Amino acid sequence: MKRRTTDVLVSGGGVAGLTAAAAFGAAGFSVICVDPAAPITNREEHGADLRSTAFLQPSVPVLRAAGLWKRLEPFAAPLQVMRIIDAGGPKPEPRIVKDFNASDISDQPFGWNLPNWLLRREMVAALADLPNVDFRPGISTLGLTTRDTEALVTLSDGSRVSARLVIAADGRGSLIRDAAGISVTTTRYGQKALAFAVTHPIPHQNVSTEIHRSGGPFTLVPLPDHLGSPSSAIVWMESGPEIARLAALDQSEFEDEIAIRSCGILGPLTLASRRTVWPIISQLATRMAAERVALMAEASHVVPPIGAQGLNMSLADLAKLIELAKASPNDLGSRSMLAAYHDARHLDISTRLRGIDALNRASMLGEPMMRDLRAAALNALYALSPVRKTLMKVGLGLR
Repeated sequence: MKRRTTDVLVSGGGVAGLTAAAAFGAAGFSVICVDPAAPITNREEHGADLRSTAFLQPSVPVLRAAGLWKRLEPFAAPLQVMRIIDAGGPKPEPRIVKDFNASDISDQPFGWNLPNWLLRREMVAALADLPNVDFRPGISTLGLTTRDTEALVTLSDGSRVSARLVIAADGRGSLIRDAAGISVTTTRYGQKALAFAVTHPIPHQNVSTEIHRSGGPFTLVPLPDHLGSPSSAIVWMESGPEIARLAALDQSEFEDEIAIRSCGILGPLTLASRRTVWPIISQLATRMAAERVALMAEASHVVPPIGAQGLNMSLADLAKLIELAKASPNDLGSRSMLAAYHDARHLDISTRLRGIDALNRASMLGEPMMRDLRAAALNALYALSPVRKTLMKVGLGLR
């Protein structure tokens, strides 16, 4: 059996795993990154991830240090305003509109939004320019054995890899996490999400909008223009049966539905992609690390797509791992490094998960009185400028 040695093995070639491979490679470590599926890097190809990712301010230095931001920035749509609309009245129309403007706390936008399929395209191209990074699409991890000095990973091509550190970025059903004996707590909401892209006649003006009525938020996030028209990515969260009904509608019927749910704020919406369905859960690993193993991204934490927290929490994981690795390269993957990583990240993640869980439950409310209470709370929080600014900073992960 062939055996290779590397500093870092990244299990998982999604956006988080590719970023981790680029970051450790740019920091001078040797990296092998594996994923069972080849990344889909074309919007129209079957199986393309049509969701989008908003990189908040603190994530950009991580991307820049990894050599990725220079590739991504030309395609990124800035998010200057986070708008919350309560449409919980008798009719699906705005009754409260509150804008959280990044200029209140920063001279930069809150973040920048990009489609996931494009992120994979640019990240794979960046890895090809790093001679110390070996990206192996179509290869999966089959087994993990650890000891004090190394981790031994068995791959599906019959080879074995000896690594000083294994990064589990292999998703919510992580094989590496399970092999390391780390358990998770999972919360199910009975929700699913529809993700798709639209074009619209009214420019989004770099405003990301969450519309709350019942079932979950309907979120429109700016994208660069598509075929000459303003474009947005939409994530529509609802009960599982309702999402199944919506996904089965023909295009004309579906466009009628999204016109109503969007309250017409951007004019008529034209479907500009396939519709994809995703289950909504919260999930938290009991530990962030085990012997020679670090969990990051959805292998460690899964949250509903509210406030652009998911991947930005993942990049905060990566930022701490890189910081610890650079501070003491000889201790890469050691017990002390991984204990410090767990201590630095687990409490923050647990706190954010509880907050997002509460927001999601509030967004699901269907009873009119409870929706009125939700609207009153939004009004009260927005009216207090110090509270409003604090909420914006917490959302960005700023201290």
